[in-house]
Amino acid sequence: MLAAGAAATLAGQDQDGASFRSGVELINVTATVTDGEGRFISGLRKDDFMVYEDGQRQEITHFSNERVPVSLGLALDASGSMTSDKMSAARTAIDRFVYDLLGADDELFFLQFANRPRLVQEWTTDRRAISRAVARVLPTGGTALYDAVADGVPLASIGRHPKKALLVISDGNDTNSRVSVGELRAMIRESEVLVYALGVDGTAAPVRSGPVIRLPLPLPFPIPGGRGRRPLPPIIGGGPRRVQTAARVNADALRQITDDTGGRTEIVRGFQDLDGATARLADEFSKQYYLGYASPGKKDGRWHDIRVDVKNRHLAVRARRGYLAS
Repeated sequence: MLAAGAAATLAGQDQDGASFRSGVELINVTATVTDGEGRFISGLRKDDFMVYEDGQRQEITHFSNERVPVSLGLALDASGSMTSDKMSAARTAIDRFVYDLLGADDELFFLQFANRPRLVQEWTTDRRAISRAVARVLPTGGTALYDAVADGVPLASIGRHPKKALLVISDGNDTNSRVSVGELRAMIRESEVLVYALGVDGTAAPVRSGPVIRLPLPLPFPIPGGRGRRPLPPIIGGGPRRVQTAARVNADALRQITDDTGGRTEIVRGFQDLDGATARLADEFSKQYYLGYASPGKKDGRWHDIRVDVKNRHLAVRARRGYLAS
């Protein structure tokens, strides 16, 4: 939400030399820009962007169009539906993601979830520690997906980098959570964490939030720092109040969780598609924009809408939809 002390980090990254008044609290926004084919667009400058709070245009005081390190939490479904072949494919995709596609300065934690979420590896930059934690996962039990997000977002929010994200990978609908979708969305609104979900559903057509990416991106990506190469209506969900449904991925519920944050949901047909999906996410991280502005509002406990636009009307922007001024 309101972020103080970000000046030192962002001042060196501001491509247009904006000055910073000591003590001013910033609203930080990570923006992803895509073209009509869903390709991520890099190289834009501060003057290309317009930021609005509650419909009123705001001055962008801080801006970066370079890849910045990310504090990223990984949450993997470890329920009984994760058969050995699924888990093997997930391990392979996660290994390539953390070893080859993320930046050297990125930090991670790993959380697995079945009947309940469990933090297996705390914050680290040691990729081997993450790989070993994933390799030790033994699938069993139900799917507490919403509880995993409820645990993962606060953990991600205390990461040391200004840019914070949580990636959830699952092959099924929530069956075991205590928290509901509505409660989860309310909690997420109090954080700056970007939430991403990769759902695997062999019975569904591939789905992504936002513009459709029509062509597969080339692999591997030359990711810098790697090894060289308005809200939807509420739905009923989660916890004891939820009506049990089939074990398919609930894409609508995932989108309600991810889209308010500026993240997205992607549904793929099989675990063999996870490699490409995580590669797209790494490419997105490398081409995002980090913007800051001084909010004109007070800490009134209310929800304030945020809208980010670009001057080029052929491009689309995805960013957090607002913040709770608590």
